[in-house]
Amino acid sequence: MYVSEDCGAVYVREKGELRLPSASHTKRRDHFIFTYNKEGSLRYTVKSLFDISLQFIADHIEHVDSLVGFPEQMADKLFSAAEERHKFTEPHTAPRALQVFCEAYGELVLRSLCLRNRYLLISERLEEIRQFQGLECLDLYGCRLGDNHEIFKYITSEALASLIKLFIGANCLSDAGLQRLTAPVRVMKKGLENLQFLGLSENPITEKGLGYLTCFKTLQNLDISGTNVMVNMSLKGFFRKKMRMVLSETPLKEFGHSDCKTEGWAEQVINQWETTASEVPKKDYKPRTNALCFYGREKFVRETLNSWSGTSGATKEDKVVPIHFYRVDLCGTSSTAEHKTHPLTVATVQKGMKRRLSSEEEQSSAPLSKRQSLSTLSAEDLDLLNSY
Repeated sequence: MYVSEDCGAVYVREKGELRLPSASHTKRRDHFIFTYNKEGSLRYTVKSLFDISLQFIADHIEHVDSLVGFPEQMADKLFSAAEERHKFTEPHTAPRALQVFCEAYGELVLRSLCLRNRYLLISERLEEIRQFQGLECLDLYGCRLGDNHEIFKYITSEALASLIKLFIGANCLSDAGLQRLTAPVRVMKKGLENLQFLGLSENPITEKGLGYLTCFKTLQNLDISGTNVMVNMSLKGFFRKKMRMVLSETPLKEFGHSDCKTEGWAEQVINQWETTASEVPKKDYKPRTNALCFYGREKFVRETLNSWSGTSGATKEDKVVPIHFYRVDLCGTSSTAEHKTHPLTVATVQKGMKRRLSSEEEQSSAPLSKRQSLSTLSAEDLDLLNSY
């Protein structure tokens, strides 16, 4: 495979073509550790066989079939060695290299991923992000996803069946987007069936879209701040009867995004991706500035821009009135231990639960044909089912 001083050039056959190996493989110097002794003379020692083998596997990690059964302690070192060789940042090796580790170790590679306001990172690294399996927390706030972004197929796939916290606020998500997001759970009973925390703030959703959320049987906390939903008795009754949730009098700390961060072996990889994405050259607006100076409007425009920047400095999220709902059980205890619940609210919820249980018993005693008619799927649900 390499150029030998004794045998001359040795060609390598790759993808049906013969080529000479790169010059970096002609002489291997990374198998030695160079140091200086007390006299200042250069000396070297050979690395251990384990280190040499680890380096070789890291250099060719994209060609490894599987790491299932490989010890976690050694896999951690192998991941660091591959990271030093930029295997997770190079576009032609990153997806496969991450797939090898994620299939074997799942949440150890990454258990929490915070991509808050990093829409550029998602567009450039979507193929790599899809490789992460076993995520428990995913923050996509302010990523401008819309209703039909490709990342939603990843969110609703089996790879993220373990997801507990999902924050997708400020993404221009409408009722159609919520319908698409909940379709696998409603139709196939797959996807986000273990979701407990859901943030939908600052999205143009309505009461119709909230009806799709009833499929999340394990949902504990919900944030609908800054949406097109009006808080009234009808909305409170819907959450109390359909989802066993009540309106929180104080903002819930789970939606403060203080605890959401990237955690796992790939934490530094995400930081490297962000650094690479930020190196895109910015546009030069100097010609426009010169034109404004020529026409004598520089002072006026500068004051206007400063006023805009001052208003944009305070984020829209800080100005939104929090609308948080949390789940209560039949005993009247909140799912959030620190939250205080008014006794009247608990009593009302208990009565509502009793009425709901009685109505469910009546429905269970109804004829089978009637129950089947209630569970029929709409044409829109069937279309969504065919798209997955």
